[in-house]
Amino acid sequence: MASPDAPELRLLVLAPRGRDAEVIAEVLEREQFGCAVMASLDALLAGIAEGAGAAIVAEEALDDAGIDRLAASLERQPPWSDFPLVLLVSRPVSRDGIGVRGRLAELGNILLLERPLNVQTLRSAAASALRGRRRQYHARDMVVERERDARDLRGSREQLVQLNETLELRIDERTRALAQANDRLTNEIIERERVLQTVSQLQKMEAIGRLTGGIAHDFNNLLNVVQGNMDLIMLTSADEATRKRAGVARNACQRGAKLTGQLLAFSRNQSLDLRPVPVDALFDGIRELVATSVGSAIALGFDLDHACGAVLADANQMEMALLNLAINARDAMPDGGSLRFHAARAVPPEGLLPDGDYVRIAVADDGEGMPPDVAAKVFEPFFTTKPVGKGTGLGLSQVYGMAQQSGGAARIVSLPGQGTTVEIWLRCAAADEADAGTAPDLPPRPQVRARILLVEDDDVVRNSVAESLQALGHQVIQAADGTAALAALEREHPALMITDYLMPGMTGAELMRKAREVFPHMPMIIATGYADMRAIEEILGNDMLLRKPFQLADLAASVDRALARTTS
Repeated sequence: MASPDAPELRLLVLAPRGRDAEVIAEVLEREQFGCAVMASLDALLAGIAEGAGAAIVAEEALDDAGIDRLAASLERQPPWSDFPLVLLVSRPVSRDGIGVRGRLAELGNILLLERPLNVQTLRSAAASALRGRRRQYHARDMVVERERDARDLRGSREQLVQLNETLELRIDERTRALAQANDRLTNEIIERERVLQTVSQLQKMEAIGRLTGGIAHDFNNLLNVVQGNMDLIMLTSADEATRKRAGVARNACQRGAKLTGQLLAFSRNQSLDLRPVPVDALFDGIRELVATSVGSAIALGFDLDHACGAVLADANQMEMALLNLAINARDAMPDGGSLRFHAARAVPPEGLLPDGDYVRIAVADDGEGMPPDVAAKVFEPFFTTKPVGKGTGLGLSQVYGMAQQSGGAARIVSLPGQGTTVEIWLRCAAADEADAGTAPDLPPRPQVRARILLVEDDDVVRNSVAESLQALGHQVIQAADGTAALAALEREHPALMITDYLMPGMTGAELMRKAREVFPHMPMIIATGYADMRAIEEILGNDMLLRKPFQLADLAASVDRALARTTS
């Protein structure tokens, strides 16, 4: 029996008179045959083309033209197909029917059933037609399978012939491929060892950086206490000799602050602090350190155009960058040579920087130089021309990043045998910026006297800053940690909060976040000498950052600016 959802085994019924087609279909469907009633000869031909098991056609649906069309459709069958037709005829036969019935042999596989029909006859004829059709489908599948097997066999033979013809060539190719794979594996092993050694070196550098940053943090706190007391002595003492000694001590503190800034730059825990930096002071600051680092075998020269003035840069980061370039130049001249520092106003090469006024600071050596393909990669992180264990490949990438963050650029000019020149291009500082970058020695009289909450976990530092604020005329409330500070905020309602960053339990950034939820309009200052600058920048917003160690004038100016926000 045919399943109703099997298109290739359905019975197509064409009987145009009355409800003959519907009745036949209903009878056969009750016998579990799948049927489809065709409304016309065109529909029948389309159904045969789509796929069917057999067709039951009433003779009145066919005329000469219809037989021609049906015969033409059946002639287009594939060789395995002999589509079965069950033709329902009437008795007696009319004169027209004689002619039509005589041509039925042209249709091939045909079974005549005389009407009236009984169910058993109709069922038997349908089952017989479908059995024949199934055998045709089976034959079709066998033909297809044999053709496929024949194609596979021909393809296998052709492949075998081709393999036999190319066996020697393929052996050579496979041998070369294995040799290349072995070379790649060897290179990967070498590269892996290099990367592991680089990672080990970076881990050591990271550990040294963390240690250095911690030392710088503690040293900044000590310097802050010393410098704050020296500022108070200079502010309150009338004895000129005492003031002079305090000034000497304060200058020593400023030199110590510069040293801690270089330590923080080494540990990479400090964001760029862009300020106007005089180029002559920059060269003076590194001259002695560079001479010590490169040794006596290298002739050192500084060439400065005094028209350079000041550039916008982070002085500590810039000094570290120049020192790094000097050490690279020393390594490129193992037998000695010449190292020259140049600084002058210049016009950048086309496409390097936007229009503007720039200073070109160049570090040039007469060492081995490098080919263009190597020079093009030197600013990439972890790329180095030094032997494994001799360099991390981060120095020049940091120089490049520092120049970019400063609003400038870095470029390298080098050829084999002609030495190397690394150029750092920085923006010139405007006159008003240069003036703003110089802080007064002593603070002016405060513009507003206010109640200030001071949060600092180090008792000595907290007391020193509190005395400085009181000397400026402010009332100070002290808290040793974030929890005490939040309680003091609720109780005292200060006009300003100054907090350290690195404190146990709650950092200054976390304290500012919680304080802002309660007092959203209260200005805040975060003071730090070592910090996770990303965490500070995320919370800082419109509030201010005061870097330790700070002078009394810096503290006064920061407090005045913060308080001015509440009155504006």
